[in-house]
Amino acid sequence: MNELRYLLGLDLSTTAAKALLVDSDGRVAGVGSSLLSVSNPRPLWSEQAPADWWAGMVVAIRQALGEAGVAGEAGVAGEAIAAIGLTGQMHGLVLLDAAGEVLRPAILWNDQRTAAQCDEIRRRVGRDRLIRICGNDALTGFTAPKILWVRDQEPELYAKARHVLLPKDYIRYRLSGDFAMDCADGSGTMLFDLARRTWSAELLDALELPSAWFPPIYEGPAITGVVSAGAAAETGLRAGTPIVGGGGDQAAQAVGVGAVAPGIVALTLGTSGVVFAATEAALVQPEGRLHAFCHAVPGRWHFMGVMLSAAGSLQWYRDKLAPNTPFEALDAEARAVPPGSEGLLFLPYLTGERTPHPDPLARGAWVGLTVRHGRGHMTRSVLEGVAFGLRDSFTLIREAGLGDIHQVRISGGGARSQLWRQILADVLGVELVIVNTTEGAAFGAALLAGVGAGIWPDVATACAETIRLTGHTPPDAATAATYEPIYGLYRGLYPALRESFTALNAI
Repeated sequence: MNELRYLLGLDLSTTAAKALLVDSDGRVAGVGSSLLSVSNPRPLWSEQAPADWWAGMVVAIRQALGEAGVAGEAGVAGEAIAAIGLTGQMHGLVLLDAAGEVLRPAILWNDQRTAAQCDEIRRRVGRDRLIRICGNDALTGFTAPKILWVRDQEPELYAKARHVLLPKDYIRYRLSGDFAMDCADGSGTMLFDLARRTWSAELLDALELPSAWFPPIYEGPAITGVVSAGAAAETGLRAGTPIVGGGGDQAAQAVGVGAVAPGIVALTLGTSGVVFAATEAALVQPEGRLHAFCHAVPGRWHFMGVMLSAAGSLQWYRDKLAPNTPFEALDAEARAVPPGSEGLLFLPYLTGERTPHPDPLARGAWVGLTVRHGRGHMTRSVLEGVAFGLRDSFTLIREAGLGDIHQVRISGGGARSQLWRQILADVLGVELVIVNTTEGAAFGAALLAGVGAGIWPDVATACAETIRLTGHTPPDAATAATYEPIYGLYRGLYPALRESFTALNAI
């Protein structure tokens, strides 16, 4: 193998900085990670210090290089790396001054302080017009309302601001000294022209945001700069190593499992649940009930539905109601219960919801509970409730014009349960498959780097040459038919309980 045929994928998640070293055959050669903490200085606030991101990423990079056996003396450790790809948590706000210094802790994707600013954006732009331009309604998680919050609440800092970056792009800045952003992550700011794949002059003008604050936009595999001498000294990378645009975590995750063309959907069953469907055009859901973003693949876009408590619902259930019980034991009990849990339904809105109900006040519930129901019924109802919630996203995606969904590539911790995979296949009515890649977004970032370095001619080829199907779960026709009327009942629960959720929140 050529000594410059390794690729480095860097993933800045909310909980860890991760580095993944991959060879040109798609084999993982080294992994490094460093845990990160989140600060919650006030209710609804969620922040991190960008300096901690960089410190954690330096540790992760050196670990990955050392584990792979390609680390050597200072200045030689990264000689085997052809290119670097970046991914990470979306929507967070990093504000820098004219000297490139961080002005305040980053406001993260899960911060909820900006409801008033979302209302202001709708007033200034118009909700329908906003959705038509950027593909999304104004939600507290996005970047734009965070900028307006700083303007309203911290005017002294706002006056010093000169650069807006997203979390992974701060890592790019520390690696290269360049201000740059990719299409996929940029489209999650709510300041993008979705169809044109760049900043929207109309939105920036409507919100009175200086266009000079926002960095140049690149496609996912495009080279945005190179590792600086200073960053090379800190990380062990080679000065001059190319860095590509990369993508937000979900777009990179989709690349990492090969969901890069219409008809193949990526389903992530982690703490949250994400349904990701690539599209060939900048489609939007007219009511903004689906997220519509650019893909990390040039010339592709995607729909995304997000359930806030997917495997998180099962984790909560086990921790609170069956502490210290192995998941395998709960799984076995649920397997003995028939489909439909004998009339027990679970609403998985434990932390509010985003798709299809963008309602932070939505709450979890069991409906239909009787004395005949035992722990196995409750466990299975949680698995089924999450599956029904994810079907809501699939239904919206089909209705929005995607067309046939012939395969779903599933990943995440919840995908380890064969029972849960079968329930999902039956509820969704499609085949679920597992692929050989388990490193998700970081692996996708590495593939994008490989395209930028010329190892593969395009993203589709990179996926075809490195990603293999390793397991299949087809739907059972009889069970799928059983679930149809039950899903109809599930869909009626949120409208019936919405006013009660609001009233309960007031209490």
